[in-house]
Amino acid sequence: MSETRSDGELLRAVAEDADRRAFEELYRRYAPWLTARMRSRCADAGIVDDVVQETFLAVWRGTARYREDAAGAAGAAGTSSGTRGAHGAGGDAAGWLWRIASRRLIDALRGAGARGRLRQALARLRHRDEVSAEERVLAGVEHGDLAGALVRLSPELRAVLQATVVDGLTTREAAVLLGIPPGTVKTRAMRARKQLREALA
Repeated sequence: MSETRSDGELLRAVAEDADRRAFEELYRRYAPWLTARMRSRCADAGIVDDVVQETFLAVWRGTARYREDAAGAAGAAGTSSGTRGAHGAGGDAAGWLWRIASRRLIDALRGAGARGRLRQALARLRHRDEVSAEERVLAGVEHGDLAGALVRLSPELRAVLQATVVDGLTTREAAVLLGIPPGTVKTRAMRARKQLREALA
């Protein structure tokens, strides 16, 4: 075709006719943008590539359905102004793809975190005689006022401890959950532990 098809036309052709050319055009149009956007959220290029591929597989298989009317209203917040609006046909395909990819990224990070926690648990079993830093801290505060010390922490520090210690999330997962950079999660976790040690000493 000599004429460039709109996002809506491409997505309809993929969904209704399994049009491979429409899918390829959609992929060429959005995959580089989506990859760049995902890499600003996750430094692991392997995870980003998997997420982008899974996003487009969902489009091809029809497990993700695009609705122009819903995407136009909900998708506007998903992209910066002018990012891909020229291809739109009443809806925001970029925002729709971004929402699919961001959900898959969070799932991937949770999965990676679960695998990491399993590796840590297995490593602890191998080194059962060694006492971990957490166990030393907990042993030191066994008879202290832990609940009172936790209440005295600022909400920001408590939220980080909740995510990393109680919920067992990794630094990256906690950063995604709390909407703060991973470095901030680490800093707040260190401040929280220091304040707890001082309060329980």
